[in-house]
Parts: sequence; structure tokens; C-alpha cells
Amino acid sequence: MAKSKKIKLGAMIHGVGGGWEDWKHPDAITDASTNFQFYKHQAQTAEAGKFDFAFIADSVHITENSSPHYLNRFEPLTILSALAAVTKRIGLVATVTVSYSEPFTVARQFASLDLISKGRAGWNVVTSWLSGSANNYSKEEHPPHEKRYRIAQEHVDVVKGLWDSWEDDAFTRNKETGQFFDPEKLHTLNHKGEFFSVQGPLNIARSKQGQPVIFQAGTSEDGRNFAAKNADAIFVGHEHIEEAKAYYADIKRRAISFGRSADDISILPGIRPIIGRTEEEAERKYQETVNLVSIEKAIIALGRPFNDFDFSVYPLDEPFPDLGDLGANSQQGGSEKIKRLAKEHNLTLRQVALRFATPKGNFVGTPEKIADTIQRWIEEEASDGFIIGVGIPAALQDFVELVVPILQERGLYRTEYETDTLRGHLGLQVPVNRNAKTKVLNG
Repeated sequence: MAKSKKIKLGAMIHGVGGGWEDWKHPDAITDASTNFQFYKHQAQTAEAGKFDFAFIADSVHITENSSPHYLNRFEPLTILSALAAVTKRIGLVATVTVSYSEPFTVARQFASLDLISKGRAGWNVVTSWLSGSANNYSKEEHPPHEKRYRIAQEHVDVVKGLWDSWEDDAFTRNKETGQFFDPEKLHTLNHKGEFFSVQGPLNIARSKQGQPVIFQAGTSEDGRNFAAKNADAIFVGHEHIEEAKAYYADIKRRAISFGRSADDISILPGIRPIIGRTEEEAERKYQETVNLVSIEKAIIALGRPFNDFDFSVYPLDEPFPDLGDLGANSQQGGSEKIKRLAKEHNLTLRQVALRFATPKGNFVGTPEKIADTIQRWIEEEASDGFIIGVGIPAALQDFVELVVPILQERGLYRTEYETDTLRGHLGLQVPVNRNAKTKVLNG
């Protein structure tokens, strides 16, 4: 059994849901993805549950077949800036792509959110796998998978360098002397690399947590190395604990190989708990979500990790088709997992699509059962915590009211916030400004 440690929890605020049919649930709010009151309630519910952070995912390309949430939804940094004003402690994490954004702009945006929220900002770094994204940014082609991760590394390096433009005590603001800042504590980046040329300095100071927290979701070989080297926390999806344990051990090993401590990085699988006061009630709730899904929409959803591939050209009730390397240049880790699952279990296309669209997972049941499962995953080193996703609004409230108290009673989860920054919630040190550190080392 692993040493005792506090569970980390994040809340995915996903509007009308992550699936294609969630919006049809009787309790769903059909305009939730552009409804500020919905986001406010979800964020405040998560904060009442002492969650570490709220998370807003994103994509920069849609088609008529995209899921309802992505068709019409808030831009992440905009909505999180608004949520910063109606929350006090919970972290605020936004997805922004490195493939279709400029480092200077990203550095400014997250530094601004970090100051607005008094040190609660986090950046989920993605490379964007949908090739249609290029068409929205005046690009002739979508970068291949390996190149996207080279872009990502340089992009993150530049952003973090810009975040250190000002030393923490640079702004003297002395009216008597007339000095607003100490010019010796302002630093120009002067970066010239393979993809970016950025002079700097950044026109905003660091927050009380030093720099926003870096999140990532890497499952491919390139993705795992990037996450292990750069991320403070990793989002991942696992169906089974043994799979999760193998990933956990692999990422921690890679982190150590990059000169980091295994404790520097938190691995947080995404789950969609469905809670009933009895097993029968939980199963009924799960079946309600299953019954919403048509095979037509399930086939569309299955195509997303494969760059919106059209699976409707294949027979539904024959073995899952041989797709070769399809998906290698889009969501490489996710698409490979689907192909492997289909082959290992000899599944038909229909079975794969429905399993992908309505995964049951291990987190359906009574509050005690879900708490037991969470505890097992932590103790057996399958995760450091979880990202709680929900298909209907009440599910987050159920988790906070029914599962969180059990985890608190067992001493596995905080009863009050110990800090007021995201970095503090996750047990991370405030990073020393690289420029201040250099001056100290040089005497």
C-alpha cells in the first residue's frame, strides 16, 4: 500500500455534456454551454466540495457532426476570468492549444487570469489533433504529430520564460523617489528558435503562485515524454485499474529520468461517477444515459479521435475494421487504444461505438462503493486523484454531498482549503524566478 496522501480532485465543467446525446437528458439544461449561471453554480459546487480546480476543455475546430457542447460554448479563458470573480479558493484551469496560438499572447492571458484570481490559474497544454483546425488559422496544413510536440516544447519554454520577465519585487512603486520599478529586475527573453521568435519582456508581473500550473494529457510516446518533462498534473482516461497502474508507473519513471521527483507530477484520470443511494438506483441512472444514445451518434463520436473519420462506410455488425495507421496524426494515444481494445475483445463496429459512447467504468454505484474504488486507485498507485466529469448537472452535486464526506471521514481528503493558490492545493512549490536565481548563483 502506498503512503497515505490526500486525494486531488478537479471538476470538468462541460456545459451540455461531453457526449453527443447528454443534452437530451430530462434534467439537462439545454443552453448550459453558454449559460453563465450554470458555470457559476458548477464552479461554486466544486468549491464547496473543496476541489482543487475547475477545468474548461476546448477545441478550435467544429463541423456539423461535432458534439453539441463544442458547437456553441464559451472560450475557456473568458469564462474562467468571470468565474474568478465569483469563487475564492478553487483553481481555474483552461485548455489552450500551442499549435494555433502565439506564446506571447498565451503568456499574457494566463498571467492575467493568475492575477485576477490571486494565484489560481492553470494551463492545460494541448497540441490539437483535428486537422481542420489549420483552416481556421490561415495555415496550409496541420502539423504532423511529432512536429506538434516539438512546437509544444518550444512554446511552453517561451511562455515560462516570459512569465519570469519581472522579478517578484521589481515594482517598487515609490512615490517619493519617483521610481515605479527597478530596471535591474526587468528581463528581456530574446528567444529565437525553430518555430518562434519572441523578444519580450512580458507586460505583466508574476502572481503569488509564481507561475500558472501546467496541465497536460499525454498518452502517445511523444505525449508521455512531454508530460513527464513539463506537466505538474496529467489528465488521462483509463477503464481498468491495471492499465492505470502501468501508466502511473511509466509516467513517474519518466519524470525521474528528466531529473524531477515522482511527487512533482499528479496523475488524474477522468471519471464520470454515477451515484445512487442503492446499486439499483445507480444502475437505473446509468441506463438512462445509455438509452439516450443512438448508434448513429455513437458512430460519429467514435470518429473524433480519428480526426472525425466517417465510420458509417463500414458494416455495423461485422468485426471492427482494420484501420492501419489511421489516427496516428490525430489523437494518437486514444485512437490506438480503441483499435487495441477492438482487436483484443474481437468486437464489432457497433460494440466498439456504443462502448466508446457510453462507457460504464468502475465508478457507478453507491457513495460507499465509489469512495472504496477511489481509495483503492490511490492506495494501489493508479492515480493521485481524479477529474470528475458529469453528464447531467446534478451528478456533481451528488458527488460533493454523498462521496466527499466519506473521503473526508476516512482522512483521505481535505475538510478545508489549506492554501489559496492552485499550486498550494496541489502541493507544488512556488518556482523561483530564473533571473533572480541566476543573480544569486552568480553572487
